Amino acid sequence: MNVTAGEVVEAVRNAPGGPEIGAFFDFDGTLVHGYTANSVYQDRIRKGQIGALELARTIVAAVDGTVLGGNPQTIGEIGFAGLKGRTVDSVADVGERLFVQKIAGTIRPEARDLVRAHLRKGHTVVVASSATRVQIEPVARDLGIPHIVCTELEEEGGVLTGHSTTGMLWGERKAGAVRAFARVRGIDLKQSYGYANGAEDIAFLGSVGQPYALNPHPIMRAAAEEYGWPVLVLREPRSPGLRSYLGTAGGLLGTNVGLAAGLAYGWLTGDRRRGVNAGIELSTDFGLALAGVKVNVVGEENLWKARPAVFIANHQSTLDVLVLGKLLRRDFTAVTKKEARLDPRMIVIGAVLDPVWIDRSDLTKAKATLDGVAERLRAGTSILILPEGTRMPTPSLGRFKKGAFHIAMQAGVPIVPIVLRNTGELAWRRSMVVNPGTVDVAVLDPVSTGDWTLDDLDRHVAEVRQRITDTLADWPQEVTAR
Repeated sequence: MNVTAGEVVEAVRNAPGGPEIGAFFDFDGTLVHGYTANSVYQDRIRKGQIGALELARTIVAAVDGTVLGGNPQTIGEIGFAGLKGRTVDSVADVGERLFVQKIAGTIRPEARDLVRAHLRKGHTVVVASSATRVQIEPVARDLGIPHIVCTELEEEGGVLTGHSTTGMLWGERKAGAVRAFARVRGIDLKQSYGYANGAEDIAFLGSVGQPYALNPHPIMRAAAEEYGWPVLVLREPRSPGLRSYLGTAGGLLGTNVGLAAGLAYGWLTGDRRRGVNAGIELSTDFGLALAGVKVNVVGEENLWKARPAVFIANHQSTLDVLVLGKLLRRDFTAVTKKEARLDPRMIVIGAVLDPVWIDRSDLTKAKATLDGVAERLRAGTSILILPEGTRMPTPSLGRFKKGAFHIAMQAGVPIVPIVLRNTGELAWRRSMVVNPGTVDVAVLDPVSTGDWTLDDLDRHVAEVRQRITDTLADWPQEVTAR
C-alpha cells in the first residue's frame, strides 16, 4: 500500500501522543537523500587524508559489502581506522562544515514535516543509524531530534583510537540497539513508528508496530509487500536539469532587461524614482517568469497596510532577492553587508536600488550608517533587511541581529515580517541555478514599534522571530497566487 507524506502526517496528528511512543528514523536514504559518508570521504580525499592503500581497500570493501554480498561492516572498520589519532573536536568541526556545505541541501523537505508531526505529539523522536554521530548530529539538531542511536567512535582523552565502542549498527545489530533504547526509555515499540529505506533495515522496521518503508530499496519494497508495510515515497531535493539552466539564464536576462527598461523610462521622464519602481516591477516579473517561478502569497494586504516600514525576511536562497522585490515592488531599498558589493549579481541591482551598505567590521561606522537609514524611512522609503545576516543552509532560522529593530524603533515605523517557506528548495544557498516551481510566502501583520524601548528590545526581537518560526511550523492556508 502506497501512502503520501500528507496522509502519514495527518495520521500522526490524530494518533495518541506521549513519550512512551517512539518515532525512529533511519538517516542515510531516509532523512537525507544519498549517503553522507560520501561527503566525508570526498572531503578526506581532497585534503589528502586518504592514501592509495586505504582508498583501494575502501573501494574493494564497498563492492564486496554491496554487490558481492560480503560483510558490509568492513568498510566502516576501514573508515574508523583512518580517523585514528585525530581529535574528537577536529572531526566534529568537519561534520559541521560538511553539513553547511553539502549535507543540509540533501535533507528531504517532507521528512522535516514528519519529524515535526511526531515532535508535536510529544513522541520520543530518534535517529537510528549505522552512520556516526559526526554525520548525524548537525542534521538531528537542525530537525529538532533530541535522541541518536548510532555507531559510536571510541576515544581516549579526546583522541580517536580508530575503533568503535558499539560496532557498526547494521542490520540486526541496529534493530537490537533500537530495542535496547526502547527498554531503557520505557517506550512501547508496538505503538511506535519506524522509517527506513534499505534492505539492511528490515529487522529494524520489524521491531516497531507502525513501520514505513520510505523511498525503499527493491529488497525493502519486496519485504514491505510481504509483511503489509505501507510504502511512503517522499520527493527528493531538487536537482537542476536543462529547464533549470535555461530558466536561470532567461531569468538573469529578464532581470537585467527589466532594470534597464526602468532606468531608461526614468531618464526619459526625468523621474528617477518612478524609473526605479518601474525597473523593480519589470525585472522581478520578467526574471521569475522566465525562470519558471511562481509566488503564492498569504497576507498580501500586509505589504501595504503601513508604509514606510522595515520589512524583514528569513534568508535561505539566492532566489530570495527576486521574490522579495516582486512583493515589495516600489519605494523601498535594502540594507546589506558591504562585502556584497563584490558580488557580480549585485552590480546592476546596487546601481538601481541604491542600497545601504553596512561595514560590519567597524561598529562605529555601522551605527552611523544605520542612523542615516532612519532618515530615509522618515522620508518615505521602506527598508528591507534580512536579520539573519547571511543565507541559512536549511529552513531553520538563524540568530537575528538587532539592526532592523533598532532602525524601526528609531524611525517610529512598524516591522513587517515576511516568511519565505521554500526558496531553498528551488535554489539552495550555494546554488547559482534556479529550479522552476512555486514559492510560498506569508506576510505577517505589521508590528508596531511605537512603545518599544531599548530595555525591552531583546524581548521584542525574540517575539518577532518566534512568530516567523511558528509560521514555518504551521503554515496558514489562505493563498493568493501571483
